[in-house]
Amino acid sequence: MSSPSSTAQAADSAHSAHPAAPGLSPALTLVFAVACGLCVANIYYAQPLIGPISDTLQLHAGLAGLIMTLTQLGYGAGLLLLVPLADVVENRRLIVGALFGAVIGLVGIALSNSAVTFLAASFVVGTCAVAAQVLLPFASHLAPEATRGKVVGNIMAGLLGGIMLARPFASVVASALGWRAVFWVSAVLMATLIAVLWRALPQRHPHASVGYARTMASLPGIVMNTPLLRRRGFYQGMMFSAFQAFWTAVPLALVHEFGMGQRGIALFALAGAAGALLAPVAGRLADRGWTRPATGGAIAVALFSFVLGAVSMHYRSLAGLVAAGILLDGAVQLCQVLNFRSLFMLAPELRGRLNGLFMTFIFICAAVASGIAAAVYAFHGWSGLCLLGGGYVVLALLYYATEFKRVAAPAAVGS
Repeated sequence: MSSPSSTAQAADSAHSAHPAAPGLSPALTLVFAVACGLCVANIYYAQPLIGPISDTLQLHAGLAGLIMTLTQLGYGAGLLLLVPLADVVENRRLIVGALFGAVIGLVGIALSNSAVTFLAASFVVGTCAVAAQVLLPFASHLAPEATRGKVVGNIMAGLLGGIMLARPFASVVASALGWRAVFWVSAVLMATLIAVLWRALPQRHPHASVGYARTMASLPGIVMNTPLLRRRGFYQGMMFSAFQAFWTAVPLALVHEFGMGQRGIALFALAGAAGALLAPVAGRLADRGWTRPATGGAIAVALFSFVLGAVSMHYRSLAGLVAAGILLDGAVQLCQVLNFRSLFMLAPELRGRLNGLFMTFIFICAAVASGIAAAVYAFHGWSGLCLLGGGYVVLALLYYATEFKRVAAPAAVGS
């Protein structure tokens, strides 16, 4: 039985021998993109609201990062425990079930009067937000191989748009109606999404399911036998850690250094959403065989963004700080799409598990980064935060440099 890596190496040569998948209609592609964006936005609504939420819940400034950390730990748990179910159970039912759980968690957050209940409900929301990571490989199954990067890029644009627009949306709603209203609105959106997806999505029954226990038992072997998964996971884990460090601390810095309120923070976050526009471009670059150089370029731009962010704060340049945020977001999203496209070129029957393992590592890194970032900013200011974020990117860059030492064996497709 061939490994996922050997399957990837044979993908291009086998392309002409396999019939194309039926593909996605533009309307269904839009449904996938919007659904992914709304699901994943639930993880980020609290990010610009850390100040007012921690005041309400009486959390110390050094512990404010827990507001994001618990949501992301929940997401990591869902990625590890729920996403592999995409290889076992009917996908539409799995997605809708996760969305029901998200509604329950969001209502719990909106009703919370203590840090314990808020954090517990946040964990539930994070766990159920992984519906987005079932939708993405689901879409890749429907896409022809020749345009899979384009399809993944288009849907990732929706997902990344959800990530980036969640912050300004939360800031605007909170400034007008209070932070609890953000989660009430999201609960209504999730309930609406359940009805739409149940009607719009086709059923997908995984082929030759081996059962949940055996599926979970296969995960360590997949990690050990898939070097591309380990490499791409490390790249994105470090890039996303840098992303989380920046966006966890920058709302605090905008308040303390520039005297901004929630509306100003919302406009700043909205500018950062421009990075999502690179997602379709990344998919097309990958389809043309530019994955490796584009990955290196993305990592280098992310490192530059922290240099620019540090210099901009030193000179109190808001424009420079906005530019740093846009560059960082664009670099992280570019790298993310390239990574997904590479992984989705591997064995189709393993896509749910590959995606779950990949994203689990990323969000464990992000959860730790969020918790550390708030403390680093509280005790060492923005300069310390930029050193932290830049350090994550340097680790990714150092590992990227080792790609050019591998000359004995042919590279996997998309690596």
